[in-house]
Amino acid sequence: MQHFDSDYMEGAHPAILEKLMETNEEKTPGYGTDAYCARARALIREACGCPEAEVFFLVGGTQTNATIIDALLRSTQGALAADTGHIATHEAGAIEASGHKVITIPHTLGKIDAEAIDSLCTTFYADANYEHMVEPGLVYISHPTEYGTIYSLSELKAISDVARKFKLPLFMDGARLGYGLAAEGADLALADIARLCDVFYIGGTKVGALFGEAVVFTKPELAKGFFTLMKQHGALLAKGRLLGIQFETLFTENRYLDISRHAIDMAMKLKAALIDAGYALHIDSPTNQQFVVLDNARMDDLSKQVSFGFWEALDADRTVVRFATSWATREEDVDALIELL
Repeated sequence: MQHFDSDYMEGAHPAILEKLMETNEEKTPGYGTDAYCARARALIREACGCPEAEVFFLVGGTQTNATIIDALLRSTQGALAADTGHIATHEAGAIEASGHKVITIPHTLGKIDAEAIDSLCTTFYADANYEHMVEPGLVYISHPTEYGTIYSLSELKAISDVARKFKLPLFMDGARLGYGLAAEGADLALADIARLCDVFYIGGTKVGALFGEAVVFTKPELAKGFFTLMKQHGALLAKGRLLGIQFETLFTENRYLDISRHAIDMAMKLKAALIDAGYALHIDSPTNQQFVVLDNARMDDLSKQVSFGFWEALDADRTVVRFATSWATREEDVDALIELL
């Protein structure tokens, strides 16, 4: 059986496991106050070109999204997001459970654009009854998106400009950030993201770590009280050094980007084979997620030999499925999948 369901099926990069074993019996302070977390923060600040950034380590993506959004919004505010955005579709109402509405905007290839944000906010404040309504309080995007697409530098700058026009913090969900940075045709670097976003996070869970997300506040004033809010959300890991060690390892010797590029290489090999074999791609994704249209009979037959992700029913006879590669995907497994296809 071949497995291409998602990009977090494997454990962790061997260098992380080696470092965790090497440091296993050390005694360090808790809650991220240890030397490993300090070094990881310094490496991340350097990689982002943002020496003033505040960096925090959390465990998982949904927890991170909910904690950041709760930190940035007043109780009367909501988060603007694509109608396909992760917080709007696949987080079981975690944002709403913390008292904040997700205000959705129609997507284009998984993305929202500056014009749509501007139009929504302009219409909102032109309404004489806007004080009776949930106010837009921040802009949420993910890079890559739920459809594996990426924002260009010009697109991100336009979104950043309109967010600042309406005084809305711009928050980028980076659960798969490595794969967005390493994607074919990508022109966004970490330093660009740090310059244009108010807060973002660097995903570890899906990019080589056992678990963990590194939250980067590029405007330190927005991070006031965040440590305590992490505790309130159950997001403060007592053995914080386990997170610091992982991100220190990922940001040493350019490992984070190098292992991300491997996932992209494997995805592009698979993508080329799908096209050559006559399969229809649902969307042209440059990242590690490839979305393919399968006849239902073919899908059922294929599922006996390979696991993949259901995405959406296209019509009564066809389904969109997702094949995902990761930092650990073996080329021989891709070759075996190509043979099956």
